[in-house]
Amino acid sequence: MKPIRITTLAPKALPILEAIDEIWLQWRRQKLPLYLFLAMCFNLVVAPVVYGATAQQLSRTQSWALGILGLVILGLSVYLFFVMFVPEKF
Repeated sequence: MKPIRITTLAPKALPILEAIDEIWLQWRRQKLPLYLFLAMCFNLVVAPVVYGATAQQLSRTQSWALGILGLVILGLSVYLFFVMFVPEKF
């Protein structure tokens, strides 16, 4: 299968495809914004679970904060685990 070249598409699609290409390159260079975006998407699943588990005694904002706090703690735990057992990489 031949790859589609940007120049073979309609001229109106060129700016959009160039913008998508630029975003893709920036995501490959800078990982932090991508990780933050993925954490917020994952928190869309975690926050309602926390909200439902507390029998609605917490507000939605507090549920979001607890979800983010849990994700941060999990991330730090994984990071510290690797730092302890594979210190040569750090």
